[in-house]
Amino acid sequence: MTSYQVRFWDTRKISDTARGRYRVRWAVDGREHCKSFATKALADAFLVTLKDAARDGKPFDRATGQPAQPRPAGRPGVTWYEHACAYAQMKWPDLAAKSRRSTAESLTTITLALTGPHRKAPDSSVLRRALFGYAFNTASASQAAPAEITRALDWIAKASLPVAALEEPDTVRAALNACARRLDGKPAAATTTRRKRAVFANTLGYAVERRLLPANPLGQIQWKASEVAETVDRRSVANPAQAGRLLKAVRGQGPRGEHMEAFFGCLYYAALRPAEAVALREADCVLPARGWGRIDLAASWPCAGTGWTDDGASREERGLKHRAAGETRSIPIPPVLVRMLRAHIARYGTSPGGHLFRTARGGPLNDTGWGEVWQRARPEALTPAQQASPLARRPYDLRHAAVSLWLNAGVPATEVARRAGHGVAVLLKVYANCIDGQAGAANQRISDALDSE
Repeated sequence: MTSYQVRFWDTRKISDTARGRYRVRWAVDGREHCKSFATKALADAFLVTLKDAARDGKPFDRATGQPAQPRPAGRPGVTWYEHACAYAQMKWPDLAAKSRRSTAESLTTITLALTGPHRKAPDSSVLRRALFGYAFNTASASQAAPAEITRALDWIAKASLPVAALEEPDTVRAALNACARRLDGKPAAATTTRRKRAVFANTLGYAVERRLLPANPLGQIQWKASEVAETVDRRSVANPAQAGRLLKAVRGQGPRGEHMEAFFGCLYYAALRPAEAVALREADCVLPARGWGRIDLAASWPCAGTGWTDDGASREERGLKHRAAGETRSIPIPPVLVRMLRAHIARYGTSPGGHLFRTARGGPLNDTGWGEVWQRARPEALTPAQQASPLARRPYDLRHAAVSLWLNAGVPATEVARRAGHGVAVLLKVYANCIDGQAGAANQRISDALDSE
């Protein structure tokens, strides 16, 4: 949007650095802009350029504050919505299904923040559904969209700000602030904010690559997201007795729980991630009649939803996390898990693909199913105070409990990292708060030092 309504202020010296700077301030159609220079001569020269453009009757871009640049005929300015769609399509072939979903979610948040005032806006929930499920989902491009979705996308196409508007700091800040908020206006989780900001940064980088922006404007914005907690909360870590009671409570839920006992057992006794346990096949297991066995883990099977995978399945088979394609991870497993898996195979067999765990209909386990079983198990195994605490709140906490147990048992960090699929440095950083047994020795050394004075 351009305007001929331009107002200028005199150059002003600001002393926010040791040498000071000179600021040029002007407004286009009531929207203020400013730019700082190291010397007064540079500031005055820039101001003269702006005034000359206004005197010559040139229109000014309201978003950038600069004199509008003439565009070739038939080539209107690219909007953020158009650019975000291009970015999503460009990234789609190389992204995992869960990353596709995450990218679409982030772009939806940012795109809604980068819309200007426009009449007859659809309901916000419809706008989010249109962007998330259609505009940024390449798989749905060939499908006919409902009428309300089509109307919502038409509205977004008209209301979306131009990419050039992101040269304005306030516009960039508005998008960043949206990344840091939930739908109810409360602060979003730090991990969510960081993830959405990363997508925003990459999309802006793609705009620079397409020559829609001269440079990525994020580096010019003084904005910082909340710190992400990278260590495991030790309050969430169950001890062996608590883990045993939780597995017993799972088994006590009838046929569904009995089938999932070995699934949760893999999370606790082998420190598998849930998506790794879902992908586990009988061929991956070495289960002797006595003694320790082994799992040679080869794949992970994360759930993203049918709309985000290439084959329309709810899960996408992937390689192991933090491993190159084709790599495996060998995990020795204790006799208790060997017996559990042998009993599970003897009773339930495997799916046609050889997978150990599946639903009643033969499909892979889903997150909702095991989540329900786990939430029913906690009240059976824990006291009311423990239920209200973070203790084993999620099935994933069984993996944390396993790794913490290994570290506290004195297993070398290199071996724990190998079994758990971590780097050593990451392992010690993430589980630093869960390593016990050192406080007594440290306290004694401090006491000895105090007594020697």
